[in-house]
Amino acid sequence: MRIVISSLLLGSAAIAFAAPAMAQDTDRAPFTGPRAGVILGYDGTRPGSTADSDIAGDNQTASGLLYGGDVGYDVGVGRFVIGAEAELTGSTAKVNNSPIDPNNFGYGRVKAGRDLYAGARLGMLVGPKTMLYAKGGYTNARFDLTASDGTTETGRHYNLDGYRVGAGIEHALTPNSYAKIEYRYSNYGNARLEYPNGTNTNNFSVDTDRHQVAVGFGFRF
Repeated sequence: MRIVISSLLLGSAAIAFAAPAMAQDTDRAPFTGPRAGVILGYDGTRPGSTADSDIAGDNQTASGLLYGGDVGYDVGVGRFVIGAEAELTGSTAKVNNSPIDPNNFGYGRVKAGRDLYAGARLGMLVGPKTMLYAKGGYTNARFDLTASDGTTETGRHYNLDGYRVGAGIEHALTPNSYAKIEYRYSNYGNARLEYPNGTNTNNFSVDTDRHQVAVGFGFRF
């Protein structure tokens, strides 16, 4: 009997000691710490308002599926959350206009490639597990482009530099997982042509807009 009573007392003490630690882990801020996730959504790229394009209507837009992943680190400060993030995404977006006119789409026939992004975001809690946020940063995109002077057709990689801004909502599904949806707008103002031997031209000015609507799912560590 003494052994049973002693075991019960020890077990009760162990539970009492462990309970605060378990509660602390369960109740930790849902938007704090390192994170990693996947991204999926719509991607559409078209000439900006100052670009010279002879294509009318929807044929100006290279649209397709956005896919990829992101990593980040967030810190909660009261009702606010500040963080840094980076993305690597790809896209199936393309437009198959005739490349006879080099001014079409600002370049010619176009297919989207990889996209790199690095930036920051600022969020505000609107509930215990829900955050609204705005984001902004630098983006570098690659496009496979085809143009023609009517006689010779050429295809090259172009690297474009620009900025991205966006806004979204994120919800903590559990203390260690989250889901989000966001809109992102990118504008590329500089481009350079990449030759097959790896050399590049000097930067030249462009005006290319990119609109994306993405959903994401990820984990915090």
